[in-house]
Amino acid sequence: MKEKSEQVPELTDEDLEGFIEENKRVVIDLWATWCNPCIRMNPIIEGLAEKYDGDVRFAKVDIEKNGATPSKFGIQSIPSFLFFKNGELMAKERGTFNEEEFEETLKRHFEI
Repeated sequence: MKEKSEQVPELTDEDLEGFIEENKRVVIDLWATWCNPCIRMNPIIEGLAEKYDGDVRFAKVDIEKNGATPSKFGIQSIPSFLFFKNGELMAKERGTFNEEEFEETLKRHFEI
């Protein structure tokens, strides 16, 4: 698996709220190391994080190490993605997407 990315930081339950408040548009990737669909999403998330650098910030939360976040947002399956705009939860998506599908989802939720 790829080393930690500066473009897509790994957050803890404690870091999450500050990260959301500091950035206008945020996508949180809820994942686990044992989740193959989550791992397949990594290059897509990394690619979109680079493409939308400055417009959308992406971050990851490992649900195995951070149980409060999935509980708080009612996450029952992974991969799941939380979309925040101006600190407000706009949408929750789950499952795998190809890059085009995920980009369309970004555009729809963030009107970009």
